[in-house]
Amino acid sequence: MFQPDPETALPTMYDLPSDDPNAPGLPDEFHSLQPWLLQDTFYPPHHSREEIFIASNLNLYYDQSHQFWYKKPDWFAVLNTTRMYRDGNLRFSYVIWQEKVSPFIAVELLSPGTEDEDLGTKLRHAQEPPRKWEVYERILQIPYYAVFDRYNNYKFQMFELKNGRYIEVRISDDRFWIPEIELGLGVWRGSYHRTTEQPWLRWYDVNGNWLLLAEELQKQRADFARQQKELERQQADFEKQQADFARQQKERLIAQLRALGIEPNLI
Repeated sequence: MFQPDPETALPTMYDLPSDDPNAPGLPDEFHSLQPWLLQDTFYPPHHSREEIFIASNLNLYYDQSHQFWYKKPDWFAVLNTTRMYRDGNLRFSYVIWQEKVSPFIAVELLSPGTEDEDLGTKLRHAQEPPRKWEVYERILQIPYYAVFDRYNNYKFQMFELKNGRYIEVRISDDRFWIPEIELGLGVWRGSYHRTTEQPWLRWYDVNGNWLLLAEELQKQRADFARQQKELERQQADFEKQQADFARQQKERLIAQLRALGIEPNLI
């Protein structure tokens, strides 16, 4: 596998200017894979997938009086809604004054230059739209807001809405439990979509087990089927050994009786 020399490595997309300076930056590969992993493992035990809407990098319109203002969360989930529009069509956006249900959780993946927007550390001018932090905290009042910084040693931060303000909560072992959905969000180290092992955000269950991906579940089922087949083979071998032992015992008894001049009744 090609490994670039750090001293001569090519610049990243964050170093190169766009031909349209006003266009938002396109997501890098991590910004594509990480939301998929979150979606693939988000299974609240008391919610069916049909009453959950999950999206990433989708326009979220939040102010009916400013209908062209929107944010694009890297990943968010809405509970107690419909997976698709009620007419069966997929959403092209999420319009809060039509949906009337705010996201339950939003996740932002920090990248160079987005910290101020995602963490609300820079004041905006009066004529500018509110930043993501303000939209999530004060307008949408999203109960949980997670931030994952791949460029800062994969730092994981979780903020919980309390009394209308986000409070950073203490995270133990890079894991945070969310009681309302009986799921936890934590940092898992592994390979996803044939990548090398690295940290990712992933959901886990009440027993602390990572929620399985479809291919992991399929492998688990295949392993279980192989184990069942092996147990059946062992059971068959045991029964055969028992039958052989009983036959040998019977043959020895017959031989002993005949040695004593007794012809056994074999009926």
